[in-house]
Amino acid sequence: MPAVVVYSSDWCPYCTRAKQLLKQKGVAFEEIKVDGRPEARAEMTRKAKKTSVPQIWIGDTHVGGCDDLYALERAGKLDALLTP
Repeated sequence: MPAVVVYSSDWCPYCTRAKQLLKQKGVAFEEIKVDGRPEARAEMTRKAKKTSVPQIWIGDTHVGGCDDLYALERAGKLDALLTP
């Protein structure tokens, strides 16, 4: 399974929803919290070209945010991204 990375914040309901979907699918992921960590937020912003959380990567693919993750799931495309 490709590495899954989620940049998130404790106060963000979209982060919670995205992580819940990944957990329901049995996907292990690395969570990088940006709360009070300007260097982590700057890294996320540089990589994603976005400042909002969550920002999700599956392998080298930048999925985007929570809505993007759920759209992939609804389209039946998320499992293919999660399979090596």
